[in-house]
Amino acid sequence: MKILVVEDEELLKSSIAEFLSHENYIHEIADTLVLADEKIELYNYDIVLLDLGLPDGDGTSLIKKIKTKSENTGVIIISARNAINDRVRGLEEGADDYLTKPFHLSELNARIKSLYRRLNFKGNNIYHFNELTINPDEMKVFVNKNELTLTKKEFNLIVYFLANKNRVITKVTLGEHLWGDYIDTVDSLDFIYTHIKNLRKKLIKAGCEDYIKNVYGVGYKFES
Repeated sequence: MKILVVEDEELLKSSIAEFLSHENYIHEIADTLVLADEKIELYNYDIVLLDLGLPDGDGTSLIKKIKTKSENTGVIIISARNAINDRVRGLEEGADDYLTKPFHLSELNARIKSLYRRLNFKGNNIYHFNELTINPDEMKVFVNKNELTLTKKEFNLIVYFLANKNRVITKVTLGEHLWGDYIDTVDSLDFIYTHIKNLRKKLIKAGCEDYIKNVYGVGYKFES
């Protein structure tokens, strides 16, 4: 899961970043409205944690842009503003959830997982697709009840493909999803092919149909 944290409070920003790293989430930080706007324009995210009170403007203005770009991107407002009108305004703009500061990071994590399941897997804790079974919370994948041994990148790939069935996904999008901002530092996207090749090999060996198709010159598609 790839998360953008839009927050300017240093202590909270650091705490969230450390927690997300510990939970193995790919995450990026933006501490101003301008930087957040740039990142949303350039990259795709699964979840955006959005503070409303930013030093250079109101974070509410980002919600509609996020949802216009991708309706499957979840928005959780994190703000010290606990007035009902602010909460309602954010939800009316398209936010999916609202968490008032201060909050426990374990609760934030539960909200993130719940929202991701709701947006991508219809709220299910366990996702079934033909012979495949995915348990996102435990990072487990089964083919016909036989558990696969996957790397973290391979697991993230299969989950991302299943959440985007029948959509053509470019190599750049896959790179951004798996590596975040670090993708800008690489000279070639050929390593994505290696991860997908290894994932396909493991799936097919376990008896899974080959759903991952190469779209020449563009990227890949998980055909259902």
